[in-house]
Amino acid sequence: AVVVAVAIAASAISAPAPAPSIAAIPERASNFQLTDTNRLAHELHYFKDASAIVLMSQVNGGKTSRETAARLAKLQTQYKDQGVLFYAINSKDTRDAAAAEARVQKFAFPVLMDELQLVGEQLGIQREGEIFVVTPKTGFKIAYHGTAAEASKSIDAILAGKPVANPRVEVKAGAAIAFPGRESKAEHAKISYSAEVAPIIQAKCVACHQEGGIAPFAMDSYEIVKSMAPMMLESVMSERMPPYFADPHVGTFQNDNALTAEQNKTLIHWLEAGAPRGSGPDTLKEQASKAPDWPTSLGKPDLIVTLPSFDVPASGTVAYQNMRVDNPFNGDTWLRAIAIKPGERTVLHHVTSNHSPDRGATPAKIPGGSVGSYTPGAEPQVIATGAGAPVPAGGKLAFSMHYTTTGKAATDQTQIGYYTLKAPPQFIKRSTVISDFALKIPKGEARHKEVAYLEFPADAYLYTLYPHSHYRGWSVELKQKDADGKEALLLSLPKYDFNWQRDYDPVQPILIKKGTKLIASWIYDNSTNN
Repeated sequence: AVVVAVAIAASAISAPAPAPSIAAIPERASNFQLTDTNRLAHELHYFKDASAIVLMSQVNGGKTSRETAARLAKLQTQYKDQGVLFYAINSKDTRDAAAAEARVQKFAFPVLMDELQLVGEQLGIQREGEIFVVTPKTGFKIAYHGTAAEASKSIDAILAGKPVANPRVEVKAGAAIAFPGRESKAEHAKISYSAEVAPIIQAKCVACHQEGGIAPFAMDSYEIVKSMAPMMLESVMSERMPPYFADPHVGTFQNDNALTAEQNKTLIHWLEAGAPRGSGPDTLKEQASKAPDWPTSLGKPDLIVTLPSFDVPASGTVAYQNMRVDNPFNGDTWLRAIAIKPGERTVLHHVTSNHSPDRGATPAKIPGGSVGSYTPGAEPQVIATGAGAPVPAGGKLAFSMHYTTTGKAATDQTQIGYYTLKAPPQFIKRSTVISDFALKIPKGEARHKEVAYLEFPADAYLYTLYPHSHYRGWSVELKQKDADGKEALLLSLPKYDFNWQRDYDPVQPILIKKGTKLIASWIYDNSTNN
């Protein structure tokens, strides 16, 4: 089926195409992040130390695309030891189709999927086979735009520290690529802040960007948004914001707070148009609020545990603090949710916990386990409907606190809010870790892969997937492999962000049968770019 689809696309592309409207090539390439056909993210500004970055506009089945790709493969070989990077950008086709084309054509470089066409719009792409040579060390200047035939001359000049003789060469060959968003650019200044943009910000940003929220500023008026417009544009184009990183092609999750495709395009086009105010009320100002003490969706906890306060010095390394409190629950208890409220977010890195039984106590009737955890960017832990987290009677609640210094002394007193069930649940919530502590990440390796797996000893439902790594973690995927060998991808994070460690809760719990393997694949970045 894939081969047939590619053949049809090739036939369609070979037909004469109307000349595209003229698009200006910008002086510099703005930062962006795109995911390639192998589900790995690439951010332009990450490659700040590259000698040059060569970008090619590509479409499936296009004669010019294939010829240009062959030329670039030779150039990639020619410059492989000189810090020159090569990429294709596909602003037209689906990822699956582009992946099939890349395999059939044996492309020597990644194909980045510009599914919203926003990067192609910004670069001024008009046809397949256009070449952009970007120089990171001059502020990501587009030092050359033109055909592949002239690209080597521009690269040679850049490597020699000389100006490019012909920085702009007209590209006439190749099928035109339609960019509807660019064709309607004049309309972007008419996008309504009041009716279109403010509701997006209210829905996707304000939960963090409000007074007392975890974000560094509150989006509580047009004036604030306008002043932050350049940073917002870069943050959204580089996919750092909103902080939700699951690949939209893999799985569906309850706590998905990513921008939809239309929201993304509306916001970017409005920001690129200069963030015009327009008419209408400022709903962000009218609806400005303070961050609640406890999550609005959960309300006030049934029970709150306040941990001992701890003074964090301005500098130095702080040993893990182990805090124990008496079990506040009367009898065996089942939890439906846990919310941890740091006293000082700037210094509290993470919290782990467990129920610790009294020495010599009679074995509990229900199992013990975690009584709450916190990591950067964490949200409340909400247990799936029909399940509960067990806390046996008696004993202690033990908390391991990891503090980091910031250059400014601070005091933390963290609170944990517990939400309880009135009756025992149908299912017991348990946690398990898929890990391999025998990691060996080679020095300087930019994309090192490690794989670990866990075989389930009994049937279970998966209702929370939680990827965790440290700063070298670049991307992660989780898949299941049934006893009969059938595989299914459950979660993919093309770019993992240590500062936003989130739960990913499937919309429908995933039934895992006994003998099924869960396989975690991590990519680690141990290069100087990281």
